[in-house]
Amino acid sequence: MLRADVGLIGGTGVGPRLAALGGVRFGMPTPFGLMRGRLVEHKGLLLAVVARHAAGHRLPPHAVNYRAMAWGLGRMGVKGVLATAAVGSLAPEVGVGSMVACTDLVDLSGRNLTLFEHEVRHVDMGACFPLASVLAASDVRSGGTYVNVNGPRYETPAEILGMARLGDVVGMTAGTEAVAFREAGVTYGCLAVVSNLAAGLGGETLEHGHVTDALESCGPRVVEILLSAAERVGA
Repeated sequence: MLRADVGLIGGTGVGPRLAALGGVRFGMPTPFGLMRGRLVEHKGLLLAVVARHAAGHRLPPHAVNYRAMAWGLGRMGVKGVLATAAVGSLAPEVGVGSMVACTDLVDLSGRNLTLFEHEVRHVDMGACFPLASVLAASDVRSGGTYVNVNGPRYETPAEILGMARLGDVVGMTAGTEAVAFREAGVTYGCLAVVSNLAAGLGGETLEHGHVTDALESCGPRVVEILLSAAERVGA
């Protein structure tokens, strides 16, 4: 049986940096499909590193196999999972390059994803990002609400105006991930990294290149925070 101490999920712009850590490739069969990743040794810990969008960023947000990740990492016995997510800011004062340790979420994706399709089980979501505190750092905003949308399109200015009343950042992945890991009984934390101001706030046409450019510049610091947090979770 494959085992690991902590799971790491690399989102847009960060997955390739985590892949650069090396490690040994693995495949974990799950009831929802095969989860692939790498086992990486780090300061006495064994990390299960997964690229959310697969190698080469092939999977769009709505096609990511969130259930396989949650079930698979839970099966590996990890003490917790830490993820990164590129997000749009819902407030001009939370600028590009800002990092937010998410503490709550609003799910507008409509995905209705669950690990419990064939049984009645209602899971409490009062603490949807229970590992937020381990991501604390001087350059990380402590606490923020993640508004989850389906994508892959970006939001309209009118949608952003409404979302700004609900949360702090908007993205297409971490909210669904938080639900899946909560159902799997695995503690989860997300470091949201602002790659752009949301539609109507920045005055520019949004393109995926803006996201990758922003994550390229702050990527090394994001990985540093992630590994430091992993050490605290795995201790």
